[in-house]
Amino acid sequence: MVRSVPGTLSRPTVTVREQPPRVVVVGGGFAGVRLLRRLESLVPAGRAELVVVSPVDHLLYTSLVPQVCASSVEPRHLAVALRSVLRRTLLCLGDAVAVDLAARTVTTRTVDGSARTIAWDRLVLAPGSVTATPEVPGLAEHALGLKTLDEAVTLRDHVLAQLELADATEDPEQRSALCTFVVVGGGYTGTELAAQMAAFTRRAAAACQRVRPGDVRWVLVDHAPRLLHELAPALGRRAARVLARRGIDVHLGTSAMEISADSVVLAAGGPNVRRHTRVPTRTVVWCAGVAPSPLAAVLGLPTARGRLVTDEFFRVPSADGVFALGDVAAVPDSTHGGTPAGQTAQHAVRQGAAAARNVAASLGIGSARPYRHRDLGFVVDLGGRDAVANPLGVTLSGLPAAVVTRAYHLASLPSAANRARVATDWLLNDLFGQEITHYAAPGLAGRTIAASENTQIYDRRT
Repeated sequence: MVRSVPGTLSRPTVTVREQPPRVVVVGGGFAGVRLLRRLESLVPAGRAELVVVSPVDHLLYTSLVPQVCASSVEPRHLAVALRSVLRRTLLCLGDAVAVDLAARTVTTRTVDGSARTIAWDRLVLAPGSVTATPEVPGLAEHALGLKTLDEAVTLRDHVLAQLELADATEDPEQRSALCTFVVVGGGYTGTELAAQMAAFTRRAAAACQRVRPGDVRWVLVDHAPRLLHELAPALGRRAARVLARRGIDVHLGTSAMEISADSVVLAAGGPNVRRHTRVPTRTVVWCAGVAPSPLAAVLGLPTARGRLVTDEFFRVPSADGVFALGDVAAVPDSTHGGTPAGQTAQHAVRQGAAAARNVAASLGIGSARPYRHRDLGFVVDLGGRDAVANPLGVTLSGLPAAVVTRAYHLASLPSAANRARVATDWLLNDLFGQEITHYAAPGLAGRTIAASENTQIYDRRT
């Protein structure tokens, strides 16, 4: 006999035998999916019930999202269907908005706005991150983000629309502003986006009547003293040479101070002497870092710089049966003196595999081990035959790096179908070039970062 309450996923009452423990994973990103795939192989069928809570039915391969903007990859080809890679896991669509540690339940808000309560015996928090949006005047209202497929498609359509508007105007100043694109953030995403979009937009401009490729201007801004400051200096220098060759204006040691509908104010120099410059533009893309999912702030659990505090086994202190990993968690990395692991896809995937072993151990299967990260190197795709990479510490650039980068991304995609589609996209682009078309998707134009990434659901004022 099973008793349940409508709108809940409760623990059934069974008179014949005890139900297996339920493991609920919040988040269907790199960390959550890797953990669940590993759990499906570690835990025999019938020993545990696996549930994933996710607002979407797919894992987004975010490492290639800049290529969606540059029309190098079709958007859906980066969306890996969760049901295709998770064979024994129940998918519950919705956003996790609250956790009751005493009752051992998680509350979700489904796509139709209704609430649903899910009981758990083990809870794994891996909701990932959102775009970091500091208190910069005008950022929330006027900047575009690049964290979701919606944002990537919106950005591509917006950029192409600016070129079409510039081609239609006879005002030189307005045309210059429409053809100027500013990217804030010189990390992986910002550098890849600027490099790839500079080539894409100049090709698009070549088909215009009034706009020339030389009229298109891309500006990359970062407060750090060098590009790709998270990586080895050699990679940043080589990437900077590629950007310079593509005519991208790189402003280091510079911050965006104010964003409006028609300009951005940049400030360079030290804290006492700042030089302010107003750049006329209709496009500011904010790629200046990520912040932990807002879910972390509403749980009442210990945090460090917004990230959930865990031990080296991914366990959350004072919360029995709760684990956390990925961008939302400050997992200590013993290979770096116990400092929190980085917020990268590589860390998330590696943590997923390690955390699965520890979750299985909590169920009596195997033994737990502390997390130790071994850096395998990084890849940065700059478009075409340009890339920088340091696999296993070997610094590469140009065509060799591009080959390594593409091979890495194909190997990292967790679905053979998606690998085949992305590889076909690359082949078609090499043969025929990118598609220079756009569509104004209803409801996407003009959306803010908060609306696109659905962070407002955690705002207690709403």
